[in-house]
Amino acid sequence: MLVFRNQTSYNRFWDGRNAVSTTNSCIRNLVRMILTNSYSTNGPLTQAEREDVERTIRVLVAIPFALKNYLRSEWGAWQLGATGNEILEHGAGPIYNPEYASLLPVGLQGLEDEGLGLPFQLTFFVDSFIKRGVDRGWFHAPGASQMQAQLNTLTEAYGKMETIKLTPIPVAHLIHQKQVLALYGAVLPFAMVDDMGWWAVGVCTLIMFTFYGIEGIASQLEDPFGYDRNDIKMDAIVLDTKTEIDVILSEWRKMTEAAEIAAKTSSAANTNQATGARKKYQHPDMFVRARPRTSMSLSEAAEG
Repeated sequence: MLVFRNQTSYNRFWDGRNAVSTTNSCIRNLVRMILTNSYSTNGPLTQAEREDVERTIRVLVAIPFALKNYLRSEWGAWQLGATGNEILEHGAGPIYNPEYASLLPVGLQGLEDEGLGLPFQLTFFVDSFIKRGVDRGWFHAPGASQMQAQLNTLTEAYGKMETIKLTPIPVAHLIHQKQVLALYGAVLPFAMVDDMGWWAVGVCTLIMFTFYGIEGIASQLEDPFGYDRNDIKMDAIVLDTKTEIDVILSEWRKMTEAAEIAAKTSSAANTNQATGARKKYQHPDMFVRARPRTSMSLSEAAEG
């Protein structure tokens, strides 16, 4: 019975951690695909298109925050003055997070009080962006399908974490287990005293300490999304994800600004004088710095 209890609780912990990892992987994939494919060959992005891309990336960063608060029953954590029952029990005070609130779309109307989880609600913004990207010619059908698959996988992982949170170990099993342990601890000394004498006291104490320790470990692991030391480090994982994507988004901003400036300064050179056809816009690679160009090439220097 203890083995079953401990194994079930650890499976819940491990499944929860795998679901968190799946969520982060899907978000990384979506960020990569959006930032590398959101452009057309007609020219650099307009200001409105850049804002649309950035808003979608911020929504993706906000999803882990929303998941963490949803799993901890911290409703409305993005609203000023919000409080949550679980966090107040740990003495942490109000749960409003301005950093999290800044990631959400302006004018967002949360419907958590009507039963709609914010993580699921945010996926609609990403889905709508994929549709707009297809209409703009940014994504072809297979690429958009892959993005939809990543979004579906993210939603499925959210459902797994929700199942773990909302489906506790049956109360009947917990009560019966505690009763059996108490009964076993009461009977065990009488079974050992004839052979061990006073040593039975120490041996029985050690045995029951072990059994109740196993039961305590299982109790700690069965709900892995809280604030206990043995729970999944949700806060650290969420902040690490935000830091990572902030770096990528900052690099994307620099790249798009540089591409826009280069396109404006070389617009005349991009026109083929022989045919009058305009060259297609080439989106530069991220994380690559352009090498400075000298007035004289190496071949010319060698000839000189």
